[in-house]
Amino acid sequence: MRLLEEPRVEEGILIEGLPGIGFVANIAALHIIRELKAKRFALITSSSFQDFALTVEDGGIRSPINELYHCAGRYIILYGNTQAPTNKGQYELCWRVLELAKRCGCELVLTMGGYKRDRVVGRPRVYCAATDEELLAQVRELCDGMVVGNIYGAAGLLLGLGKLMGMRGVCFLAETPGIYPDARAAAEVLKVVSRFLNMDIDLTRLEQAARITEGLLKGRREGIV
Repeated sequence: MRLLEEPRVEEGILIEGLPGIGFVANIAALHIIRELKAKRFALITSSSFQDFALTVEDGGIRSPINELYHCAGRYIILYGNTQAPTNKGQYELCWRVLELAKRCGCELVLTMGGYKRDRVVGRPRVYCAATDEELLAQVRELCDGMVVGNIYGAAGLLLGLGKLMGMRGVCFLAETPGIYPDARAAAEVLKVVSRFLNMDIDLTRLEQAARITEGLLKGRREGIV
């Protein structure tokens, strides 16, 4: 982990946004970073990350990496282009991130992700889970239901390890087919997150991206694309 600075946050919240089902958390976290003009303060590489390089449109190459951002004196955002694919790697990564987040002043862990459904009709529903009854009662009113089953990857592990460190935790998952980057599901998650955190964030660009994706999918189904 390479620290560029070590920010202090008051009653801080660690927001997880690593790639997963439908890239829901990844898209949502990137939107927060852009809209709130978050500043990067840490770079994380690991021998547990997959052994490949990512190429971009202009021919550039980027290694698998995670990054930490801070903004608004309150939020620390975990963002990246990969998760550790092994159990050991996940535990090491999540533990180190939580140690730093707590040192910076985080008291709550908020994770996001996709809730895989074979078919999503209309608005994707958002489900929640929390590490204590008081917090669950608070977030239940904002969601369509509670998560039933396992929460995999960093979205689940950060909650469990965070609880061991004395940090409360909450998770929001939006329905998604999980076969394409789902901006609509990310927007629905952010609507709930923004209400829960009283976060003032403009979703216009995310809604536009969702409409573009939906248009392409409709065209493909109709044989236009």
